[in-house]
Amino acid sequence: MIILRNQLYTADKSSGDVNGALNRLREDVYSHMNTSLASGGNAIKPPIQLEYTYERLESAAQSSANNSGLYTEAENTCQAQIPASVSVSGRGRISCVQDYILSHGGQPAAAIPPALYEFDFLSPAWSPDLAGWTMLAAAIFFVIFIIKFLVARF
Repeated sequence: MIILRNQLYTADKSSGDVNGALNRLREDVYSHMNTSLASGGNAIKPPIQLEYTYERLESAAQSSANNSGLYTEAENTCQAQIPASVSVSGRGRISCVQDYILSHGGQPAAAIPPALYEFDFLSPAWSPDLAGWTMLAAAIFFVIFIIKFLVARF
């Protein structure tokens, strides 16, 4: 499972086959008991976050919503209106740039929900693999032991 998770992160970072890697990881987790994607007690939730895919789609939405000439023009205008000495971090210019783009016919970027690129898979309580059959056999032998113990006791 760890190998498949690392392959997914590599595919996400290199813009590879993210869907294929995600499906392989999902199938592996769903078919084996005790597979947990989270590591440790204070692990991030959800454990699979395709941040590079999300960033690529978000930047594509930004570039399609705003043509680069209008955005550059808005930056230059707002930089002249709000100099760096007034706004140290540039945060004051963000609303100015957004207002300028909207007032000059630009379209706001469509918000992409980050939850579409966050995943958490739950492993089954029982699966028909070696661990599952061993657990089932142990449960059967435990029941037989209890029955024999009760019969011998009474």
